Amino acid sequence: MSYRTRPVKAARTGPEPDRATPDRADARRERWREHRQARRAEFVEATVRAIGQHGADVGMDEIAAEAGVSKPVLYRHFHDKSDLYVAVGEWGTDLLMHRLAPEIAADGSPNERIRRMIGTYLGVLEQYPDLYRFVVRRTFADKPVRSDPVSAEKTEIANSLSRLLGQYLRALGLDSGGVEAWAHGLVGMVQASGDWWLERQSMSRDDLTDYLARIIWHAIDGVLRSGGIVIDPDEPLELLTGLRLVTDDEPGGASDAERGGRA
Repeated sequence: MSYRTRPVKAARTGPEPDRATPDRADARRERWREHRQARRAEFVEATVRAIGQHGADVGMDEIAAEAGVSKPVLYRHFHDKSDLYVAVGEWGTDLLMHRLAPEIAADGSPNERIRRMIGTYLGVLEQYPDLYRFVVRRTFADKPVRSDPVSAEKTEIANSLSRLLGQYLRALGLDSGGVEAWAHGLVGMVQASGDWWLERQSMSRDDLTDYLARIIWHAIDGVLRSGGIVIDPDEPLELLTGLRLVTDDEPGGASDAERGGRA
């Protein structure tokens, strides 16, 4: 009787193969996460460029061509068109807030501060008209979006403005209880006027800035006069020096509740 024998494995020599420790695995996952974030950022910027070239009705083929990749590659980094739309809207909001913050932080008279904020906002619309239309129209998104970049932008600006107005009124010894409602109203007015101006272009940006600044100052002046305070809008007030816009991302910024639960 013959027996079939099983070959004996040679004894392993040398060091054990490298097995990933939990720390190494976490580091790899973090590097991969950072790589994906960087690629998403590149594709968002490519989308912004494609919008500038092809208008607000840009398609995924044009975006992929601008990014130098195929559409399937794009979809590896975004769940769908709505995900890309939200990311582009967030890019625009970050750009606007980045430009607004230093303008409001600079000292100056009330009129100068009002004009800077309005002029900066309208300047972004003028520089990126198709990007603004792309985000506002939402025609690109193929399903309901998880967050509304336009609403988030308005809320962030209004929250920042309400803190600034609150500082002004408290410094003057006045009631600041209505500042949140006032801030949202002012932001809504400027945005609606910007929408109209972007489509009509019937006056210059400087003229529209003048008109809006005048309306806003008269509203503020009315509140001050009701408290028995009259100030010159073209003269800096020493007690207001250093008051500035605070964004939601800074310490002391809006809480999640103040943001209305936005993502």
